[in-house]
Amino acid sequence: MTKKTHPWLAHYPEKPDWNLEIPNKTMLDAFDETTRKHPDKTAMDFMGKTYSWGDFQESVNRFACGLQKHNIRKGDKVGLFLPNCPLFLIAYYGILKCGATVVNYNPLYSSGELKHQIEDSETKIMVTLDLSALYPMAHRMLEESSLDTLIIGKFTDMLSFPKNVLFPLLKAKDQAKPDFNDPRIHRLDTFLQNEGACNTPDLDPKNDVALLQYTGGTTGTPKGAMLTHRNLYANALQCLVNFPDEQDHYRMLGILPMFHVFAMTVTLNLPVLAGFEIVTIPRFDLKQALKAIHKKKPHFMAGVPAIFNAMNNCDDISSYDLSSLQFCISGGAPLPVEVKKSFEKKTGCVVCEGYGLTESSPVTNVNPPFGENIPGSIGMPVPATIIEIIDKDDKVTPMPLGERGELCVRGPQVMKGYWQNEEATNETLRPTGEGDVRLHTGDIAIMDEKGYVYIVDRIKDMIITNGYNVYPRNIEEAIYAHDAVEECIVAGLPHEERGEIVKAWIKLKNGKTLNEKDLLAFLEDRLSRLEMPKLIEFRDEALPKTMIGKLSRKDIVAEETQKQQNAT
Repeated sequence: MTKKTHPWLAHYPEKPDWNLEIPNKTMLDAFDETTRKHPDKTAMDFMGKTYSWGDFQESVNRFACGLQKHNIRKGDKVGLFLPNCPLFLIAYYGILKCGATVVNYNPLYSSGELKHQIEDSETKIMVTLDLSALYPMAHRMLEESSLDTLIIGKFTDMLSFPKNVLFPLLKAKDQAKPDFNDPRIHRLDTFLQNEGACNTPDLDPKNDVALLQYTGGTTGTPKGAMLTHRNLYANALQCLVNFPDEQDHYRMLGILPMFHVFAMTVTLNLPVLAGFEIVTIPRFDLKQALKAIHKKKPHFMAGVPAIFNAMNNCDDISSYDLSSLQFCISGGAPLPVEVKKSFEKKTGCVVCEGYGLTESSPVTNVNPPFGENIPGSIGMPVPATIIEIIDKDDKVTPMPLGERGELCVRGPQVMKGYWQNEEATNETLRPTGEGDVRLHTGDIAIMDEKGYVYIVDRIKDMIITNGYNVYPRNIEEAIYAHDAVEECIVAGLPHEERGEIVKAWIKLKNGKTLNEKDLLAFLEDRLSRLEMPKLIEFRDEALPKTMIGKLSRKDIVAEETQKQQNAT
């Protein structure tokens, strides 16, 4: 990587070093090193119950051994259908240890989305919990997909006393009752009853795939980004070097779901690499998160703008002691400047906005915690990463500083490609002529003279709500499945708390009737909760179209914007 063409180098902070050498290592190497060095140190605090690195080392070895006893071999796919919990770490690293590939599944997925991902990835085994929010859907996949085995963890086994006793009494409706007479369904505690003698196969960090992380990319058609062992290690290290040097006593608050690539890197892999303690709860709950900061005193937190905004608007935030937080990382969606400033004022904590995407493991940019932190910017490239602003039309010509172009990335965190999708891979990863590839993000950005990057527009029509990617095409197709619908356009509208919300504009067929309540009921089994339209507008007239007769999302959003402006 040559220095002369990179404007950020003259302004890069003293820490970290952009010319960082990334070792050819794996996260499994990092896990083994941390557990060897700190066997008695607390690794995770889950709702008040603590686990040491030594505890995790034993459980990971047994989990890996259990997989091998079930004939899971190098390259086989094992799914995680889990919230944040100790089992996520155990299963994730157990899968890596036996040489298999992790496939993350979003518990909010619809049955159709789950089935597609299972079939596409060739997932053989799914790991989940005996919770009513998870098990029934996982069991349904045994019947409706090629999935052949479930491993079921007992949620109460991960809780401290008296929570483990009270949960079945007070939350009976939240517990599922798996059918363990079914030979396809295995209890986790039985699965772990082995000697833990796993034979880890030889791994090629640069080429062997550690993770299939599904993303819709620019089309909404889910594709599995193949992230190699070195991709994951590189990105964890690229993030970690932005943190203080004395790292072994720090705590990271994990409130983002670890099945999301941002949280997986920043709140799972980074703490494993550093030996941080992970303080986590199953899912984000505002009061639970504030109580965790107040009581457990974490030093760092990763969040999406909606979380910072929710904390800003909490009426009794002043009753919680948040002073332990040194800095927070914001990603997943653009961070409004006012949300950043308000959070920093209320908490005294610095918020550093970053940027990334699934295909880059995901972090490519961040405002340096120990350098200039510019509101509205996604910051500078992380170490060993080249950011280029390329002409969005010819996909080759570099744009001058300050001019718009497509944001492109080169670095050791860039994916190997899309699983079984050469066409999409070739569209997204393009040769540079310098012996490497350039990842085309689909986002329009500018770079200033200091090397700070600003996202100014999107090529894609993707909606980002609460930090999650939602694709209009998927929603439109689900709505079109109703026989009363003639035309439909789905788009994202700005929303103060969620970043964007989903709105659907619909024209019905002549003589047909349909109301919002009935449409939502129709969509219930076709869309996830994140995809469900929050606003629905039925129109009598045809929806706007382009000159060639294509429904125009751009025009209908412009109409909505004008309507809102007139209303104010």
